Amino acid sequence: MASGIPSSEITPTTLQAGDLLLRPFTEADEAAVGVAMNDPAILSWAAGTAVAGAAPADRGRVWLLPRLTGWSSGVAPFAVADAADGTLLGYLGLRDIRRVPDQAVAAYWTTPAGRGRGVAARALDAATLWAFSPPAEGGLGLYRISLDHSLANVASCRVAERAGFLVEGTMRGSFLAPDGVRHDSHLHARVAV
Repeated sequence: MASGIPSSEITPTTLQAGDLLLRPFTEADEAAVGVAMNDPAILSWAAGTAVAGAAPADRGRVWLLPRLTGWSSGVAPFAVADAADGTLLGYLGLRDIRRVPDQAVAAYWTTPAGRGRGVAARALDAATLWAFSPPAEGGLGLYRISLDHSLANVASCRVAERAGFLVEGTMRGSFLAPDGVRHDSHLHARVAV
């Protein structure tokens, strides 16, 4: 802490959510992330334009590098893994933590092996409960977490709703797909109660 400005660093955290383990990413995740970043659904809705524009062999590294250092810069990027065998099933991230007081923005994706099992919704719920917990209990003490998704990404809407994130409205033209097409997005949020 310098000059009275709070540090943006967040202590890397591991969470258990039933048969899921939410843990910090490591360099050893690069191969599995690379496979995920070549999945058409992830590439379309969750990879971002920098990753989508990278050579397929480089996508895993391009996506993973900022997540390896995210905890030190106020981002909470969780690898969502099978607790029994460690298989990477997805990603759950909280970013813009406290950019607006007591708030953050969530994002997620699941691998094909994780789809249809409630992985994203359970991971989102677990990370949200952790983020809402007081710092004295190891949480972030947040009040509100929002997320958005393209209206064309119906699966993401179901994930948000299952995790208790209510639809608050539609943001016109807010999602830019890798093919350059703009989509309207739903804005969802959940608040601590």
